Amino acid sequence: MNAMTEPTHFDRLSNQHLDALEEETIFILREVAAAFERPTLLFSGGKDSLVMLKCAEKAFGSKASGGGIPYPLLMIDTGHNFHEVTDFRDFRAKELGAELIVRSVEDSMKRGTVRLAHPGESRNVHQSVTLLEAIDEFRFDALIGGARRDEEKARAKERIFSHRDSFGQWQPKAQRPELWTLFNTRLQPGEHFRVFPISNWTELDVWQYIEREKIALPSLYYTHKRDVVERKGLLVPVTELTPAKPGETVESRDVRFRTVGDITCTCPVESLAATAGDIVIETLAADVSERGATRMDDKTSEASMEKRKKDGYF
Repeated sequence: MNAMTEPTHFDRLSNQHLDALEEETIFILREVAAAFERPTLLFSGGKDSLVMLKCAEKAFGSKASGGGIPYPLLMIDTGHNFHEVTDFRDFRAKELGAELIVRSVEDSMKRGTVRLAHPGESRNVHQSVTLLEAIDEFRFDALIGGARRDEEKARAKERIFSHRDSFGQWQPKAQRPELWTLFNTRLQPGEHFRVFPISNWTELDVWQYIEREKIALPSLYYTHKRDVVERKGLLVPVTELTPAKPGETVESRDVRFRTVGDITCTCPVESLAATAGDIVIETLAADVSERGATRMDDKTSEASMEKRKKDGYF
C-alpha cells in the first residue's frame, strides 16, 4: 500500500469515466427524491459522503441559487469520532445550508437500548441501534449511504436500492433484481430502503473525482505525523481510547487515513501523500482494500460485515 508508483502512471490515467459515474449518481439521488416521502442522506464528514454531497449539490443546486438538497443529512455519532471529521461535517452542512440531524450512541446508552459488554468496547457496531431509533423517530423511508462494492465482500453483494424489513434487516437471498437501471421502491409499512448511489465507484474513482472537483476533506486524509503501534498487521493510533499495550513500542510515523470512522476501530496507513493527486498515485499501487487495510472491526471473521448488515448496520 505504501509504495509509490512513478508519476508517469498518473500522467496517462484518464478520468473521462467519472462523467458517467457522476451522471449515474445524480440520477439515483434524484430518483430517491422523487420516489420516497421521507428520505435522508447519511453524512459522516468522510470522503465518500463528501463526494455524494458534491453530486447532490450538482443534482439539486444550492440554496444560494434557489435550489438546495431536498432531504436532511443524518449522522450517527458514536461519541468516539475524530473531531477533525465532526468539525468538518458541521462546517460543510452549514456552508450548504443543509439540515443536519445528529443522533448519538451515547443517548442510546442512556436510554438503555445500547449496553456495552465492557467500558472499552468499540461503539461502532452499536450504531445500528441508534440508526434504527432515528429511522423510527423521523419515519425515514430511504437512507442514502456512501458504501461502495469494492470495499468489502458483503457490500459487493448488496443492490443499489437495498430493501430492509421492519427490523432494519437486510436479507441477501431476497434481493430484487435491478435490470436496465430500473429500481424497485415498493415498501410495506415499517420497511425502508438503504440506497447506495456510488456503489459502482472504486476508491480510485473517488480520489480521482476529489482531485478533479477540488473537494475539500478533513485533514486526516492527508499525510501527518501520528504516534502509532503495530498490532495484528495494522498501525493503531495511540489515543486515550486506544492506548499502547504493555510491551508495545510507540513510534511517530508519517501516516494518513484511507477511511475514517470510530477511533477505536480505524487505523491509518503509512503515507507521504499530501494531495489528492498523490493519493491517486498511491491507490494505483494498493493491493488491499481500504477496509482491509484500516478497520480492526472487520478482522473478527470473514462474515463480520454481512452479519452486521443483517442486523441493520449501514
